[in-house]
Amino acid sequence: MSVTQLQETSALSGEQRPDLTSDATRVGLAKLITKLFDLWDLSTSDRLELLGQSVNSRANLTKYRKGSPLPNLRDLLDRAGWLLSIHKSLRLLYPHNETLRYTWINRRNKAFDNLTPLQVIRYEGIIGMAKVSRYLDYQRGR
Repeated sequence: MSVTQLQETSALSGEQRPDLTSDATRVGLAKLITKLFDLWDLSTSDRLELLGQSVNSRANLTKYRKGSPLPNLRDLLDRAGWLLSIHKSLRLLYPHNETLRYTWINRRNKAFDNLTPLQVIRYEGIIGMAKVSRYLDYQRGR
């Protein structure tokens, strides 16, 4: 399927996809991700690791917070998508328990061999993000 056909199919189904080539969209995404990291109370090194960036990239976190767009890089945008998917699932699973919603990422979980979801993500990278997100999707469907 060509890109044009995919866009037409999305338009026909009423599906709205954000234009990730747009700086404005990636600025909003950067602000969402930095706010999420604040709510999860992550360390600077955890924030960088979750974005797939080196520890020498600390200045980027400040830039994102101040309104710079996330780079238009597939890996980084995929990571942001998985992180927002995790956040969405937690909001749906725990709509009335904000404390659990924002501390869940740091709580040990039997489903992950008694590791925290954050540890799974740190050890397994983007695959760990997908694993955690799919686990939450499964929990929502039970």
